[in-house]
Parts: sequence; structure tokens; C-alpha cells
Amino acid sequence: MAKEKPKSDVSAGKSAVKKAKADGEPKAESKVTDEQPRVGVFVCHCGTNIAGVVDVKDVAKYAGEKIRDVVYSTDSKYMCSEPGQKEIIEAIKEHDLNRIVVAACSPRMHEPTFRRAAQTAGINPYFVDMANIREHCSWVHIQEKEKATEKSKDLVRMSVARARLLEPQEKMKVAVKKSSLVIGAGIAGIQAALDLADMGYQVYLVEKQPTIGGKMAQLDKTFPTMDCAACILTPKMVDTSRHENIELITYAEIKDIKGFVGSFTVTVNKKPRYVLEDLCTGCMDCAEACPVEVPNEFDQGLGSRKAIYVPFPQAVPLIYTLDEDTCIGCGVCKNVCTIEAIDFNQKPEELTLEVGTIIVASGYNVFDPTRKPEYGYGKYENVVTGLEFERLINASGPTGGKLLRPSDGKEPRSIAFIQCVGSRDENTNLYCSRVCCMYAIKNARLYKEKHPECDIYIFYIDIRAFGKGYEEFYKITQEEYGVKFVKGRPSVVYEDEKTGGLILNVEDTMLGRKLEVGVDMLVLSVGMEPGSDTDSLGKMAGVSRGADGFLLEAHPKLRPVDTLVEGIYLAGTVQGPKDIPDTVAQASAAAGRASILMAKGEVEVDPIIAYSVPELCIGCRICERICPFGAITMVDRKAVMNEAKCKGCGLCAGGCPTGAARLRHFKDDQIFAQIHAALAED
Repeated sequence: MAKEKPKSDVSAGKSAVKKAKADGEPKAESKVTDEQPRVGVFVCHCGTNIAGVVDVKDVAKYAGEKIRDVVYSTDSKYMCSEPGQKEIIEAIKEHDLNRIVVAACSPRMHEPTFRRAAQTAGINPYFVDMANIREHCSWVHIQEKEKATEKSKDLVRMSVARARLLEPQEKMKVAVKKSSLVIGAGIAGIQAALDLADMGYQVYLVEKQPTIGGKMAQLDKTFPTMDCAACILTPKMVDTSRHENIELITYAEIKDIKGFVGSFTVTVNKKPRYVLEDLCTGCMDCAEACPVEVPNEFDQGLGSRKAIYVPFPQAVPLIYTLDEDTCIGCGVCKNVCTIEAIDFNQKPEELTLEVGTIIVASGYNVFDPTRKPEYGYGKYENVVTGLEFERLINASGPTGGKLLRPSDGKEPRSIAFIQCVGSRDENTNLYCSRVCCMYAIKNARLYKEKHPECDIYIFYIDIRAFGKGYEEFYKITQEEYGVKFVKGRPSVVYEDEKTGGLILNVEDTMLGRKLEVGVDMLVLSVGMEPGSDTDSLGKMAGVSRGADGFLLEAHPKLRPVDTLVEGIYLAGTVQGPKDIPDTVAQASAAAGRASILMAKGEVEVDPIIAYSVPELCIGCRICERICPFGAITMVDRKAVMNEAKCKGCGLCAGGCPTGAARLRHFKDDQIFAQIHAALAED
């Protein structure tokens, strides 16, 4: 029910303004007028999400009749809908409202929507406050309807108390440089870089390995289409190296990230290859002459490389790298290089890049199965990981595509795959790595195509064939290729010392019986883990990590590629496990999000940020130390907040011993007003 109420004095609001001015807050940041608050309360049913538990009409009636300064109160089925927004706009104009309280869902979800409605009606968008009576009330008190209604009234009363003291805020605009940094040059980084470059933006693509391509370059085929991984990846690698708008910086690592959205300064440490990049032709003479052989990381240590090498024949750039850790200093490579491209005196180079946006696409690590000793990895020669299996069946791999048992060099006549090694496990990682089921099915099918007589078992918890064409791929492998799927995770693996074969003890939970299965070779379907540099990159960029260790997106549904640091985006498996199609899609999405800022040339910065009152600051530096975004510096022993870097977390305001550090839109008097309203009737 809507109700018009008489005007009343706003002594609390006036005293707040006086206190702010007395404490030295800049006038431009304190624009509170002395006008009397005229508060409109809008209570949402949210279908039955709220109204199924809370008596919404009673809450609206209470607000209109009992809460001071509320001159209009009503309820609506869906306040976030177009009719609901129109109702708010019309009420603001008709009843001359200057403060809005929306009792609905999480402000994280819909507060921008209601702010836009207020702005459309002609009032400052930051005169809107939200009372979360869904997540904070109806959803957690579903069995206590009467108490939930009373709590909703309390939440609305608290929100009105804060709304009385809200101050107008103005967004700032920051210029955005039309260049971008992409960190990591796997398929995610390559796709993001190409998309941005095709839009006409300058892109710096930094990769820590000597070549781009990432882990996709190590694969044989890709599911479910069975495309050759190299055939679809290599053209993109070449396009990346030749694109006029992409500067490819390989064998380099990010050392520091400073600045803020639109103006990041990134320090890159480019390691010495001891080979002059502009001279090397990739002729192989140096590698053929080198006397040193070491395990090749690209082949998972199953093959060998020289001390001077390229990781694989299609490497981009095709420039040799001298591994100083394994080089014996014989100088043979320099002697045979007719173009004199070898330079033993080459030093590390520090580059400084100025960019407007950053995309982090630094990838993942595969799970180390030695952490699951019951499966015998590292103990029994014929136990390999899924990625090692990929290299063994790959035509460009160490055995030319012929799968041979490491123990005796014979082709296996029976193979077992164990799923969820390192995933869906309370002792390692709780999450599903998403790709393990499908790559095991793919590899089983690849071997069956060449050796139909081979017995192949896949031991699984659940088969998760979630993508387009994945379920059909799984069914065909099972029914037409004869791969045996056993629902059950082996408890222990031990070796038959006579044959070198492996014996697995497992319970088939579908049949309810114990099995003992003997195979010639065992493949562990290892999952994905955060990359080794995920933590350091996150700290440098100011991006948080989730409970799973991957970098955290701003919102899992609505902002899956954004981070809470404006101008920094995520692509691929740095954000969480995913397959190639999802990785490519997210990379393009990240490029699109970054391009929006650069196309506009400027970005609006949320004004809910911290500021410091110089007269109260004692230069203790506590705020500077606890700021997670590096937004605070000391100038003449006084804290100065960088408004573009500040994200309004409020840590500085909470930690300041003198009250000098403050947070706009969440000032002490506003919070105390809510507390007082919670403890007493209005």
C-alpha cells in the first residue's frame, strides 16, 4: 500500500555534513544537500523467492506507516523487471522522492539496475540503498515465516536509516591506452591476442616457454572430432607470429604489474637464449653438433633433446635456445653456426610495457600422480599419465606414434585407464577437471583403431560427457569399439614381477562384485591444477584466487571473464579446468571485454572508494601495508589514495587507528545509523 507522509527534520543528515566538513573532507567529495529526505520503499516479491516466506505486503505497509521519512511504500512481483523499474521512476517523479530503498535480492546482482532507474528519474544514482531480504532472510529462514517477516522489517528500517545519510557521488573517467598485454601463449592466449589484433589494437603476447602453443601443442588428436591438434593449432601459431599488431615476447616472464585500468605498467624479464633471434634460421646445425642429450620436457621426459634445441619441429618462433643449465660450454654449436647467431655473452633483458588492459591466460599444471602412491606411478615403469600417453601415440612423439611399454619396448595387448586421479578427491582436489573422461575415451579409441584386438578398460566414478557431441562420442567408443567401462575406482595397483604387467584390485559397483584385472599398461587420467605461476601473477595483478587455487572471476555467471580488478580479464584454464572449445570461447570473450574499454578510450571508475583526511593522518602506513590493490602511497607522510586503483574494499578504513582513512558511501555515521535502527524501533 502506498502512503504519503508529512515531511520531518533531518538533523542526523545535517550533522553528518558538518562532521565531514570539520574533518577536512574535500568539498567536491561531500555534496550532501540540506534537503529533507523523502524516502521511497519498494518491496519485491521475487516471485515466491521472497513472498513464499516473507509477508511482503505487511513489510511494505510497515515501512509506509512506521518508518520516519518514508513518504511512499509499495510492493511489486518483480521489481527488477521493466514494469518494476517504470514504477520506481514514476514514483520518484510523482512523490518527489530523493532517497530510494529497494527490499529485494543481493545488491551485487541488481543494485546497478536500480541505480540506473533512479538516475533516469533525475536523482543521483547513489541515493539508492538495498535491503537484501532474499539471501539474508527468506532463503535462510524458510521454516520461520513470521520471524522472517519481522526480520525483513528490521532490514528495511536499517536500510532507510542509512539512506537518510547517503551522499551524492560522481563517477570519474580514466583514459584507456589502446594496447593490451596477454600473459601466456597457449590456445587461450593465442586466440585472445588474435582477436584483439584483428580489431586493430596493439597486443604484447608474453610466453615463458621458448615457443607458443602451450599444452595443446603436445596433444595428438582432439575430441570429439578427432582433429589433429597440431593441424588446427599450428596455423594459429603462425598467424600470431606474423600479425602486424602482435609483438611476440617468448622465453620471458612477468616481473611486476603496476598502475590501474587504462594505464598499466608491466615489467617483463626476457631471458637470454644465447641465440640472436634476428639471425637464427632454425637450420638445426647447432643441435646436430651438440654432444649433450637431456630429457625433453615437451615429450614429458620420454624423449631427449640437445642442450641447444627447439621444443618441437613446428615451434613458433623457430629459434633455437641454449639451455645454460645443461650446456657444458664446449662451444661446438658456435663453431658450426655459419651465420654466427650464437652469442654466449647475451644477458637478460628487462622490458617495460605500457598497456590499457591485461588478459591473464597462463594455463594450468597437470596433477602430479606421485601424490597418489597407491597407483604405482614412479614405482612401476608401465604406469604413465594421460599426457605421457599422448606423446607416446603422437606421430611426432619420441616413439614415432608407436605405443611401446617403457619396461620392455613391446606393444601392450591390454591397457587400463583410471579416472579422476587428482580430481574429485578429498585428499587432493575436490573439483572435477572436466576433460579427463573425454581424453581417456579419445586415447582408448585411438589405440583401438590401430589395435582392435587390444583389451581396454576404463575405471570411472562417473562419465562426464557434457559437451556438444561428447555423449555420442562416448557411446560409439563403448558400443562400436568395444572399450570396457567399469564403474569403480581401483584401490591398489601392484606389479607382476614376471611379466611386468600390472594387477588392479577394484570393486565393480554396478555389479556389486570385486574384480582383479591384469593389464600390460596403466594410464592415469590426471586432472588439472593451477599453474605454478598462478599465485605470483595473481598477487602482482591484485586478482584473488578461489578455494580451488585458480584465479577468481568477478561473478561466476554474469562476469565469468572479468576480475574484481578493472581492466584485467581471465581466459582459459587459469580461471578453472575447461576443454579446448570452452577455452577458445572464453579467450574471445576476454578479448571482447578488453576491447570495449579500449574502443571507448575511457572508463568510468566507481566512486565508492577510499579517501584520506590529511589533518587526521599520522603517517603510520598501516593503510598502505594492508591495501590489497596497492592503491595507497605516502606523500609527505600523508596517505594518498589512487582513485583509479582503489576498489572500495574498506580495509584501510577499518585498519586506520585515527579514522583518517574513510570509505565513500560507507561512512561511519551511515553504518552506525543502521546499527541503531537494528536495535530500536525507528
